[in-house]
Amino acid sequence: MPKTKRGKPIYQRGEFRLYERPERNLEIIWYDERRKRERCRSAGTKSRQKGMIALDNLYVEIHGGVPVCPTCGQPLDQKGEMATVLIANYRETKPPKDAIHSRLDHVLDFMEMTDRIEDRCEDLDEEWAQSFRDWLGSREDRERAPGTIENGLIQLAAALRFGGVEPGFQTIPTIEVNRTPAYRADVETIAAMFRFAMSEKRRSDNLLRFLRASVATWARPDAVYDINTAAKRRQWFSNARVLALNPDGRKQTKKYRPTIPVAHQFAAHLDGTKGVYLPVTSIKTAWKLMEAQLKLPGQGESGQKLIRRSVSTIARKRLGEEHWVQGKMMLGHHKASTSDIYALPDPVNLGRALAVTEAIIDEIEALAPGAFYRTFTADDTKVVPITNGKKT
Repeated sequence: MPKTKRGKPIYQRGEFRLYERPERNLEIIWYDERRKRERCRSAGTKSRQKGMIALDNLYVEIHGGVPVCPTCGQPLDQKGEMATVLIANYRETKPPKDAIHSRLDHVLDFMEMTDRIEDRCEDLDEEWAQSFRDWLGSREDRERAPGTIENGLIQLAAALRFGGVEPGFQTIPTIEVNRTPAYRADVETIAAMFRFAMSEKRRSDNLLRFLRASVATWARPDAVYDINTAAKRRQWFSNARVLALNPDGRKQTKKYRPTIPVAHQFAAHLDGTKGVYLPVTSIKTAWKLMEAQLKLPGQGESGQKLIRRSVSTIARKRLGEEHWVQGKMMLGHHKASTSDIYALPDPVNLGRALAVTEAIIDEIEALAPGAFYRTFTADDTKVVPITNGKKT
């Protein structure tokens, strides 16, 4: 905080304010909600006009092109604006791979295919929202879960609010519309998945890699795809046998990614990997073939998160409720403290969960030889012999 109270800014847009400094470049000051502190940046010029442009550029960089009042800096009333404009402005603020894009694509498809592309923000009421739900739910191209449908409206509401417009419809929390899958695979079924991935007729190395990582880490599919042993990622700590499922620099979300101990059977595979563990962005085709071959339930019951659900269910029975907090830590449902991370192998932290995981892997290996152990693994020109999951 400044030692003396600041005067009136030269220019303000939203939370960004432009101030003069004696014999120095103008300064832009704002309060950063994410960091919970005030921040400042030089405008790079002493010119008021150029300083205002620098502030505008910073605003657009952070918020996108949302129209604001030039006097007070508050967003203008955009109720009469086309909804597609607010959607476009909102999307500009999100990374290209963010899930909100596909969710808003559903909304835009609906608007285009039902002749609503020129609808204004005030047209988007409860009747409009229900029409969207009915339309997406009845599409024949693929079945969509109620939560997927509602997420489209949730992101649409976010886009409207970002533009300063309060939605004219209520969204339903996805927890109220989602049906949690009830099916869980036992060890024998999981072993059959490995046999499918290793079969000569349908061999899929990427499916095999996915299964190994999912069983050993209990991780969500998106976290499995993100496993990378490159040093700059700070994920795989070989000496400690610890894997950070959240890469260095990635912001944690509500779906928290924990740091976990790694079963010795899987650690050998990570040691033999340079960089990306799973060299594809999807195993959907192989998974669907396996799902059909093994006659798994389908209809959302046996998606790629099935391994996470199944292994944790098996482990919970073996850990007992008194030690289930370790299972919650493996799943990312209970955040570990710093001391927990430094003492991961200790039984009072995650040692019991690790032991149970290694036992499950051994049972899978007995039913599907080669699931985790191989006589040799090739890493480029280097051959590393493995016996019982450990390098020799």
